[in-house]
Amino acid sequence: MNKSAGVLLGIVVAIGAISAGGAWYTGSKLDGVLNTSIADANKELQAALAGSNGTASLELVSLDRHVFSSTAHYRLKGEGEMFGEAPVELLFVDRIEHGPLPFSRLVSLKWLPVLATSHYELEKTPLTEKWFAAAKNNSPVKGVVNIGYDNSTKGTLEFLPLETALDDKSNLTFSGMKLDVAASAQAQKVKADGYMDSLKLTTVAEDQTPVQVELNGLTVASNLNKSTYGYYTGENTVELTNSKTTFGAKQSVLGVKNFEMKNKTEESGTNASGRADYKVGEVSLNGKVVGSAQMAMSLKNLDIPSTMSLMQIYQTKLQPYEKAAAEAAAAGLPVPELKLTPAEEAQVKTGLEKLLAAGPQVALENLSFNTSNGESRANLVLDLTKPQSMDLPPDQLVKQLIALLDFNLLVSKPMLVDVLTVQSQIDGQTDAKLIADQASATADMFSSMAVGTQLAKLDGNNVVTKLHYANNQVDFNGQKMTLEEFVGFVMSKLGGTGDVTLQ
Repeated sequence: MNKSAGVLLGIVVAIGAISAGGAWYTGSKLDGVLNTSIADANKELQAALAGSNGTASLELVSLDRHVFSSTAHYRLKGEGEMFGEAPVELLFVDRIEHGPLPFSRLVSLKWLPVLATSHYELEKTPLTEKWFAAAKNNSPVKGVVNIGYDNSTKGTLEFLPLETALDDKSNLTFSGMKLDVAASAQAQKVKADGYMDSLKLTTVAEDQTPVQVELNGLTVASNLNKSTYGYYTGENTVELTNSKTTFGAKQSVLGVKNFEMKNKTEESGTNASGRADYKVGEVSLNGKVVGSAQMAMSLKNLDIPSTMSLMQIYQTKLQPYEKAAAEAAAAGLPVPELKLTPAEEAQVKTGLEKLLAAGPQVALENLSFNTSNGESRANLVLDLTKPQSMDLPPDQLVKQLIALLDFNLLVSKPMLVDVLTVQSQIDGQTDAKLIADQASATADMFSSMAVGTQLAKLDGNNVVTKLHYANNQVDFNGQKMTLEEFVGFVMSKLGGTGDVTLQ
């Protein structure tokens, strides 16, 4: 044997010895690792479903250990209204290659040592057999996870392509979807991104007319960090290249291109804030472009401890009450009374006071729709504050709760004409001049009614409403008044009985 061959053989023997010893060690520690991971997963499930009408849990059913690999079986169980009348159970099988050098990583030239590599997939049961059939008898959900020695994880989750009849009137074709997921120890940091090429659903509406929904080019991405209070903050993004919905007796086609949703949450001390932005690059009907749309919402100064305290009351008291009330109403029985103990009433009151003392702000920063001839938009800002007492009469309580209210609305008449024109085309009208005349007349009538009631003003081709409230003073389209005067003014214009006539 020459020297080079001897060195190579020595390396192979060393790798084999290290791998065998490490694999034995991993196998002996696997129970603890899995039990810890499952306990962490159940905590995350509990947090994710907080406030919903359902619970979910993961359990280790069995573990068959060997030297180089082990086989685990898990049960994922969901219960509650969101899962239907009966509990839902999904079974998974997991073939676990022991580290430090799992064979699947060696053959793919990934030689960085890991604690284990997990190959999991959904198992066939009476509940999932149709799903398996749609995936040509392959497991429709499977994945690979590499577990590091620092308990970090990195892997993929894959949903296989499907083609199936959901019922005698509905069919689904799905291209499949793959997600790449990475998490630090105890999932303190989580990153995920995935892509779906297409999904097509064909069914019928309540009036038995055909409906077809097509989605193409779906991208999802998340970059999250666990906060000091146990929930996740960070960024989520959803993008859709285009969608097409065919509906109605005339099989109209509604198209949407370049949809984008981004949300971001942050934590600062005991306060949380968040923002969500939505964009639609193009809306079309029967191939004709109608316009584009945007929406942006934000929440600031949300006190976290008081919010969690109120959520606990909601889960333990309000959710069971809502269920009992719905069941009683369905059975024609008297609706039960919601009862809180003195301690729970004090918890609600204290929670609300702390929540309001932080000065929360809710804002619709932008809601707009653009057509080729104009743009309509609206925005709203609402600042809340802690009143002197939560026991004030309702009218006094509202005045003290609202620190600031600012609302602006602009409706473009040319944009309104564009939308009304599309509506006429949906209704089957074909005379272009008649459509244009009717759309213009309707837009003019809307403008005249809004201005005639003094609830709006005309600014060029735009119908405008502006409202600002602070310190019991209202500025409505340039008219200044007290809150009581404003309520009376609005009631009188809407046909109510106002006490005040404004000059």
